[in-house]
Amino acid sequence: MSATQRAEVASAGSPQLRAAEPVPVTAADGLLSLSPGAAQRESALRELATRAITPLVLLAAWSVGSATGWISPQTLAAPRAVWQAFVQLLGSGVLWDNLSISLQRALLGLVLGASTGLVLGLVTGLSRTGDRLLDPTLQMLRTIPFLAVAPLLVLWFGIDEQQKLLMIALAAGFPFYLNTHGGVRSTDRKLLEAARVFGASRRETIAAIILPAALPQLLVGLRQSLGISLIALIVAEQTNSPRGIGFLMMSAQQFFQVEILLVCVALYGLWGLLADVLVRTLERVLMPWKRAAARGRA
Repeated sequence: MSATQRAEVASAGSPQLRAAEPVPVTAADGLLSLSPGAAQRESALRELATRAITPLVLLAAWSVGSATGWISPQTLAAPRAVWQAFVQLLGSGVLWDNLSISLQRALLGLVLGASTGLVLGLVTGLSRTGDRLLDPTLQMLRTIPFLAVAPLLVLWFGIDEQQKLLMIALAAGFPFYLNTHGGVRSTDRKLLEAARVFGASRRETIAAIILPAALPQLLVGLRQSLGISLIALIVAEQTNSPRGIGFLMMSAQQFFQVEILLVCVALYGLWGLLADVLVRTLERVLMPWKRAAARGRA
C-alpha cells in the first residue's frame, strides 16, 4: 500500500472527519435530544391525553345517544341541558352556597377522623400495651357499618352539624387507623435496632424512622379516607339537611330535575378525582424516591 493510500485510510478512520459526516436522525434521537424538563412535560402531556380518552369517548356516546333519541331525557338529560343547569346554578349562587357547606363538612369531618385514627394507630402500633387494650375494641367497632350508626347519631345529637361531622369522622377514621397501625408495625426492625445503637431517643426514632417508613401506608389510608368520607357526606346531607349538595340532590329528585341531579353527581365525581390528584401530589412531594424509581423502570 502506497503512502498516499495509507493517508487516505487514516483520514477515513479519523474521529474528526467521521463526526463531520451526515448522520441520519431518527425519532428516538429527537426525543433524546430534548432537555429533561421538556421530556418530562411531553411525557406528562401524553399521560394526560391517554387518561382523557375514555371520558371523552363516553361523553361523545352520551351526546350522540341524546341527540338521536336513544337515551330518554327522563332517564339521562343531554349534556347541553346539564351544562345549562350548571351555569344557571352557578350564576344564581345556589351551587356555591351548597357546595361551600359540603366542602366545609367534608374537610372538618376528615380532619377529625384522620387525626383520631393517626393518634390511635400510633398508640397501638408503638405500644404493646396500647395494642392489647385498644386494638381488639377498634377492630370490632370498625366492622359496624357507619350507616347503621347514623340513626343513633341522629337520636343522640339531633340533625345539627355535630351529627354530620361525627358521621363523616367515624367513616374516615377507621381506614386511617388501620393503615397507620399497619405501617408502624411493618417498620424494619433492623432500622429500629440501629437507631437504638446510635442512641436515638424515642421521639427521634419516631420522627426519623417510623413515620417515614409508614408514610406509604399513611397515604393509602388518606386516599381511602377521602373516598369513604365522600360517601358519608352524601348520607349525612340526605338526612334532614337544609343545605349542601346532598340537599340539592334531594330537592332535584322531588321535582324530577334530572339535569340538576347529574350536575351534583358530576360534582361528586370531580371531587373524588381532585382528592386522588391531591394524594398523588403528596406522594410525589413526600416520596421523591418513588418517582425516581418509576423513571428508572421506564
